[in-house]
Amino acid sequence: MSEHANPVEALLVVDVQEAAVSGDRAVPDTARLVDRTADLIARARRDGALVVHVQNDGAPGAGDEPHTPGWELHHPVETGPTEAVIRKTEADGFQRTALASLLTESGVRGLAICGVMSEICVQATARTALALGYRVVMPHDAHATHDIPAAPGISGAVPAAAVSRVAEWALGSALEVIAHAADVTFAAVPRQR
Repeated sequence: MSEHANPVEALLVVDVQEAAVSGDRAVPDTARLVDRTADLIARARRDGALVVHVQNDGAPGAGDEPHTPGWELHHPVETGPTEAVIRKTEADGFQRTALASLLTESGVRGLAICGVMSEICVQATARTALALGYRVVMPHDAHATHDIPAAPGISGAVPAAAVSRVAEWALGSALEVIAHAADVTFAAVPRQR
């Protein structure tokens, strides 16, 4: 686990939508997640990094069904040359979206990933970013998930904190895990869209 990272040119904020951070479906320790992601966004904007809000379009009836209150992004978006929203329908933010093109056009070589759910959308997006050759930094205190319920005959409940750590570990040694979001540093994107 790295203590500090060299600057990255992009921040991916994965699925920080109202359904994940409010109400009965909110992830544990939502206040921490919201605080850390807000800080990352503010510092990325200040330093001229690309900020990409990845927004999941859930199935009909899901908490994040498009155009319902739960689907709305929690953090305000400042749309412009260095901030964008990418909508997705799969766990992986790259699958059937313009995310890879956006990063390429902006000259991004390294990115930080935060958001929810650690073992699903965050991990899937990070795995593809690594496979595409990006340097990927994941601040441990800026992604979250739910507890995994007990499965009779298989295991007891698995606490959300353990699930998040396993999600990082499963991405292998190329992933740069940083304990604290405050230690992520940003650089301006080489090319503005």
